[in-house]
Amino acid sequence: MATTASGLRADGTIGTSHRRVILASSLGTVFEWYDFYLYGSLAAIIGKQFFTGLNETSQFIFALLAFAAGFAVRPFGAIVFGRVGDLIGRKYTFLITIIIMGTSTFLVGVLPGYSTMGVLAPVLLIALRLLQGLALGGEYGGAATYVAEHAPPGKRGLYTSFIQITATFGLFLSLLVILGTRLGLGTESFEAWGWRIPFLLSSILVGVSVYIRMQLHESPVFQQMKAEGKQSKAPLTEAFGQWKNLRLVILALLGATAGQAVVWYTGQFYSLYFLTQSLKIDGTTANLLIAAALLIGTPFFVFFGWLSDKVGRKPVVLAGCLLAALTMFPIFKGLTHFGNPAIETAAATAPVVVTADPNACSFQFDPVGKKTFTSSCDVAKSVLAKKGIPYTNAAAPAGTLATVKIGDEVIESFEGAGLEKADFTAKSKDFTGKVTAQVKTAGYPEKADPSQSNYPMLIVLLAILVLYVTMVYGPIAAWLVEMFPTRIRYTSMSLPYHIGNGWFGGFVPTIGFMLVAWKGDIYYGLWYPVGVAIMTVVIGLFFVRETKDVPLDH
Repeated sequence: MATTASGLRADGTIGTSHRRVILASSLGTVFEWYDFYLYGSLAAIIGKQFFTGLNETSQFIFALLAFAAGFAVRPFGAIVFGRVGDLIGRKYTFLITIIIMGTSTFLVGVLPGYSTMGVLAPVLLIALRLLQGLALGGEYGGAATYVAEHAPPGKRGLYTSFIQITATFGLFLSLLVILGTRLGLGTESFEAWGWRIPFLLSSILVGVSVYIRMQLHESPVFQQMKAEGKQSKAPLTEAFGQWKNLRLVILALLGATAGQAVVWYTGQFYSLYFLTQSLKIDGTTANLLIAAALLIGTPFFVFFGWLSDKVGRKPVVLAGCLLAALTMFPIFKGLTHFGNPAIETAAATAPVVVTADPNACSFQFDPVGKKTFTSSCDVAKSVLAKKGIPYTNAAAPAGTLATVKIGDEVIESFEGAGLEKADFTAKSKDFTGKVTAQVKTAGYPEKADPSQSNYPMLIVLLAILVLYVTMVYGPIAAWLVEMFPTRIRYTSMSLPYHIGNGWFGGFVPTIGFMLVAWKGDIYYGLWYPVGVAIMTVVIGLFFVRETKDVPLDH
């Protein structure tokens, strides 16, 4: 049976070339996520290589800030490449983005470190990270738009859902390559120079993807629009300068992608942080638990994409946001119960209470690691936060020296303002020693006891979180593509997606950590994703329309 250039057979089913469209778009996006995750996974080593002039803590912080820079510029990449995609076409634009991403990643692998180039090394590293973020900002919108504009009616959710798997596959691929290289070379050689190999290997992966993409045809919907002379001459002005379109962009962000993003990042990233930092589970074990949950949940990306073709995008995505918001707290408490029950027992039998003047307690967030928190309240909370000890707060009159009550034992903090550095260090060491001894006596563990951890139940709970991820993420590409007219589709859908995922989602771990450090409650950081998810449910329910039966040539 004859097929069109788009790959659609005359009876509306999918031909071989359409399968190639999905494969090429998905493979390219997998490789771009692989490139993006490599940096995050190797941040500690990169910090030592490129920020040698700083202390160890600041090295890691600056390495993470360079990683965050990639998230921060994603919306700008969406604007730049979205405009190009609406002007010259989908195919050529996401060819450009993958070449930029691949080249930047390869250059990270050959970039000399601080010991060779001095301060120029971290400057160039951050520049390459910015290019990676810009490229990723343009890639997703192009891939989603391209596949959706090829898909037959009634199957857009199913076929765009394959793109949604790519972030998970990219993470898996990066972890496998890093693990294989580390095991092959040994830790010492890997940290000295072997860490560059995964970056260099990306050039092969990207080359394969570029070759496949070059065999593709332009989107038939875009070709028709161009032939009819309906192409936008100023996509940015039309998308964001006209209220009817800008309103859709805002609603897509607040009523769809913001909630989707926080559910996704909580399920796949914040949960990992919680296992390792709050529950003191070994890092390798925690990664394996997350990997097992992802393996269980990954097929559901496609299932919920398919389901959205039947019942609609809106019900599936908003149901995922609502279920996540309602169950995050009990699920994370379940992770504590099955992951490190000693913390749960100690918190119940010997609760920790910080009593201090609220006005003397700072919001302890220092992104550059330079500020010193010296009030007695800050000293007390800093020690507890570093040890991951949950605590509650009690107010004291102004001028009162802060105390830490652990069970029945009360330990006085000290006022560090005005002390010489040596005196402050000595007092801090003494106070930390007293707190450490008492929390140990009270039963707070320094790390999780594997014999007390129920790994099957941890995988079940983590898999539920991943299931929510698949509910909100599987249909989101089709929903966004269908919201906007063809002439400004690439530009319009890319921006809310990348603001939602790059900003609302990407900063879940950072904001969650700040909230936990502020309140002392290890679950308090969940209020951020829960609040955003509920906002999305309300706005999406009342203000964002269902789109599953909307034709794409509008």
